[in-house]
Amino acid sequence: LAVHIQTSRALMVISLLLGFFGIIVSVVGMKCTKVGDEDPVTKSRIAVAGGVLFILSGLCTLAAVSLYATRVTYEFFRESAVPINARYEFGSALFIGWGAASLTVLGGSLLCCSCPAKERRGQQYYRQSQPSTAREYV
Repeated sequence: LAVHIQTSRALMVISLLLGFFGIIVSVVGMKCTKVGDEDPVTKSRIAVAGGVLFILSGLCTLAAVSLYATRVTYEFFRESAVPINARYEFGSALFIGWGAASLTVLGGSLLCCSCPAKERRGQQYYRQSQPSTAREYV
């Protein structure tokens, strides 16, 4: 295959791997899960790491799709013996790729916004040993 196709393929594989690891890290960083540390600050930092992985995944997808689209545009406008009706054009897969890349970057950005505020970083968080409904009032 051509070099631009192999490069796009490699970028998409890297994007898939980054997205997979981003999902795993983000699930560990969710406040509702019991996996990992119980500290909310640590959980939010783990979620931010998952967001960074999602942003990198989206950028790899964007680079792969844009590289292929650039090559298609170059081939379309290049003077060649191939008739105009036999040349490649943008297909729906390119638009789906651009949409997926933008949504992945947006989702990663939202995960990165879950970082705690500076004034709350140094505070200690304590869990109650019993739920409030199980307490006895004397």
